[in-house]
Amino acid sequence: MAQPVPQYITEAALLARVEDTLVRNGFSPQVAAPIAATIVACERDGTPSHGLLRLPGYIEAVRTGYADGTVLPETLSTRDSMIVLDAHQGFTHLALAQSRDDLKQRAARTGTAVLLIRNAHHFAALWPDIEPFAAEGFVAMSCVTSRARVTGWGGAKAVFGTNASAFACPRAEGPPIVWDQAASVMSQGDVLRAAREGRPLPEGVGVDADGRPTTDASRVLDGGALVAFGGVKGASIAFMVEILAAALSGSPFGIEAPVPGIMPSKCGQFLMLIDPRCAGTDVAARVEPLVAAVHDAGTALLPGSRRYARRQQAAEHGIELDQHSLDILERFAR
Repeated sequence: MAQPVPQYITEAALLARVEDTLVRNGFSPQVAAPIAATIVACERDGTPSHGLLRLPGYIEAVRTGYADGTVLPETLSTRDSMIVLDAHQGFTHLALAQSRDDLKQRAARTGTAVLLIRNAHHFAALWPDIEPFAAEGFVAMSCVTSRARVTGWGGAKAVFGTNASAFACPRAEGPPIVWDQAASVMSQGDVLRAAREGRPLPEGVGVDADGRPTTDASRVLDGGALVAFGGVKGASIAFMVEILAAALSGSPFGIEAPVPGIMPSKCGQFLMLIDPRCAGTDVAARVEPLVAAVHDAGTALLPGSRRYARRQQAAEHGIELDQHSLDILERFAR
């Protein structure tokens, strides 16, 4: 059978199409813009599990009234080093976009600033949220909750969300180092892709509805659960995220979130920004000997290296889209 011919599209063209598709499906242009930017960034940088694959979920959430595609976030309170926002059933993307400058200014004045977003939906990768901060010299960390999908401390049922966390720091001699990881062995997006493509999961990724280990992605998704990475250590990180992103922001825990199929999770987000300049240290320069030691120890790639390489390829040749992604665009554009 002949292999499908890859199709390429420029980043600007894809961004325009995704924004237009969201607006056609109930999003205001103001809300659509930052969501589309994240979707396109994931496709551009080779993270399709969080790219166009997520578009149907965004649209279904707004069509059903589960999420609001036009509401604006509200500032509930501010302190010298903290901003608390209510997204009012909207998405974290706009709340974060509107807070970026204020957050940077607070971190520059006090050394640290924390953003808490409640009553929101997050359905994307976390690295696009914090990489821009590191590119400007800040150290950033963020985490977000999701509905319960991960076992905890040896249990057989889902009690925690996949609860992604991400970290970014600047470099003096290269782009920022950015990692973004779920608390589960495999992200929910990758399990969804495996189910769609009929691929088995690796051993140790998930359990079925009866708590038995399985490599069948559909069984994990149908009442089963994912396993925390690193066993009890990953479960501890998932618990920490529940506290930082849910309890602290005033959002539901994973076990309290509704479960409407492919819908994005109702969640909270925690983001901490640190300005190293307030400490009188040049973190970007200090990172370099540590990076050199990592390379000398035999590690060729750093967190984010593949994303940056794919970003360069996309700039030169365009973003490669498979037929399934193109079908999603066509279906919802109509």
